[in-house]
Amino acid sequence: MEAAGTDEVEKIKTKFMSAWNNMKYSWVLKTKTYFSRNSPVFLLGKCYHFKTDERDELSPNGSSYNVADEVVSRNVEEFRKDFISRIWLTYREEFPLIKGSALTTDCGWGCTLRTGQMLLAQGLIIHFLSRDWTWQDAFVIENPDTDSWTSHTVKKFTASLEASLPGDREFKNQSNHHKQIPKGDWRSTEMREEYYHRKIISWFGDYPAANFGLHRLIEYGNKSGKIAGDWYGPAVVAHLLRKAVEEARDPELKGINVYVAQDCTVYKSDVVDNQCSFMDSEKSDDKAVIILIPVRLGGERTNMEYLEIVKGILSLEYCIGIIGGKPKQSYYFAGFQDDSLIYMDPHYCQSFVDVSVKDFPLESFHCPSPKKMSFKKMDPSCTIGLYCRNVQDFERVSEEITKILTSSKEKYPLFTFVNGHSRDYDFMMSPVREERTLFSEDENKKLKCFSTEDFVLL
Repeated sequence: MEAAGTDEVEKIKTKFMSAWNNMKYSWVLKTKTYFSRNSPVFLLGKCYHFKTDERDELSPNGSSYNVADEVVSRNVEEFRKDFISRIWLTYREEFPLIKGSALTTDCGWGCTLRTGQMLLAQGLIIHFLSRDWTWQDAFVIENPDTDSWTSHTVKKFTASLEASLPGDREFKNQSNHHKQIPKGDWRSTEMREEYYHRKIISWFGDYPAANFGLHRLIEYGNKSGKIAGDWYGPAVVAHLLRKAVEEARDPELKGINVYVAQDCTVYKSDVVDNQCSFMDSEKSDDKAVIILIPVRLGGERTNMEYLEIVKGILSLEYCIGIIGGKPKQSYYFAGFQDDSLIYMDPHYCQSFVDVSVKDFPLESFHCPSPKKMSFKKMDPSCTIGLYCRNVQDFERVSEEITKILTSSKEKYPLFTFVNGHSRDYDFMMSPVREERTLFSEDENKKLKCFSTEDFVLL
């Protein structure tokens, strides 16, 4: 009887928290974000200009119109479509119970895990679809007004999620709805894009079997002493993402690895080993690699000397974003304008969506509203993400970023690329792992250490 009473108390508590979270985290998209017409906007390596030389031309009926306005409008639309096409992963509620807890929502504590998921999702988008991919239905979730980005998201998302199922239902095998189609069988580019768009989102589903879902990441975190409800830092999440990709069972994920930099150092030979497979004593560079670099941009506050480095990295086509934010509030940084960072905010509570259902609604996985934040408000702790399709890509990345790092006025580089393996350096600890542990002793020490609106043009 006592156990039953405890269960009832937990259920009431969960319902109360759900109602509170709905109120607390439903205003993220309400505030306006202002962009200047006079400065370029960068989004994950792409540059957009909202200003052109003004020029009048005659229309077919003899009246004049401003070509500059037309060009600006087109650039705005291209930026909006690009931004909306990025995968947005937010707080969710009423998903299946997280093992070892009474939690069916990550509201209030899962934001860094969500931003880590967004960064990994961008890497997978580039891997399977390319950086130029955009969602053809991107504009169905936002107001068509070209001068402002108003948010009718709550109503639209509510309607689109009516097809989703309650969190305690039994899940079907995902492979039934995401069966791999041989490359030669693609009847159109649209079919292939639709397939991978849904496939990638399904890998981040909020249920235990999803390769990169919240449940799986928390399971790996448990091995290093973290539990559901704990706050996760950007460096810890980097290691969880690496482990999740390493342990992923989907055959389509065998062509990609994750490398996490150690002590702000990228060891080139370690990265190349991540990209190469060995068969019959022969080595081939047939794997892509996502490089995650946990760094600090200063002491207690962010050092403004690092601003140009961060902007330089976000300007590269290889960049897949930054896991960062304000103190205790994580954001996914994807671009910048002037001295402000552009980000997607995970602090928006949405209902659970069963991604194992065929044709599950996509709208809630795409953000209609970019946000901006002054660089000086950024928390110093962050993780930078890069994608390299092959060894040649990695060589170009290391060269370009080294130029950015060495051009800084700051005496000590934010991070470095060095030749050789980490094991070649005396100060590194032994990388030996025990078979029955998920993380090595060295990894566990590091993880525990790491643990201490609208769019308007002016």
